[in-house]
Amino acid sequence: MSPPKESDRVTSVGEMSNREFLEKYASAGRVGLVCGTFRVDKLIRRAQRHVDENKEWSLWSHALLFQGERADGHHWVIESDLDVHHKHIRLGAQENRVAKYFDEASFPHLAVLDFGLDAAQSRQVVREGLELVAGRVRYSLRELLGTLVALRVPSLRSRENRLARDNSFYCSAFIQHLFAKCGIDLVPEVEVKRNTPEDLFRSPLARATYLLRRKTAT
Repeated sequence: MSPPKESDRVTSVGEMSNREFLEKYASAGRVGLVCGTFRVDKLIRRAQRHVDENKEWSLWSHALLFQGERADGHHWVIESDLDVHHKHIRLGAQENRVAKYFDEASFPHLAVLDFGLDAAQSRQVVREGLELVAGRVRYSLRELLGTLVALRVPSLRSRENRLARDNSFYCSAFIQHLFAKCGIDLVPEVEVKRNTPEDLFRSPLARATYLLRRKTAT
């Protein structure tokens, strides 16, 4: 069966809160995309305009993996992120409650990508993510820089990122790596450490995409 066209697989939902959206569509093994409003998020979104034929900014600045509801009754995510909170800094693979993304002002647009994983595959990709959390995989700003520079030169996107480091991943590379470990190449034409959140959104393997986009947000 051929992958569905983007117009067929993307479902835009009506007005709802981030919490309502995530509690309805997030589940183990699905991928989340986030539009952040901080300066670094806007830089990442702008840089990805080279992925679009009309040079429009991407909506997405961050990617994460949903691991499902846990014993505490909360949905949790696995992600590689830069987290600075009350003088406590985490740079790399980490677990967080999905409530981190409930604030509509900070995260006005969200997407949930369903790649059609069965229960065993969902457990496997979550397990791979937890292994990287336990291994304290770092967030790599230099790999991200190498990726953003390569966006201007499409021929570089299938080649190894020369700024790559061992035991390091930025957010979307982290996601593509997890799925690749399970035998699923989400973006076949792009090297893992050249991947962007926009590439994940456009992945031909997505069976369904749920999109929460606010018209008044930038």
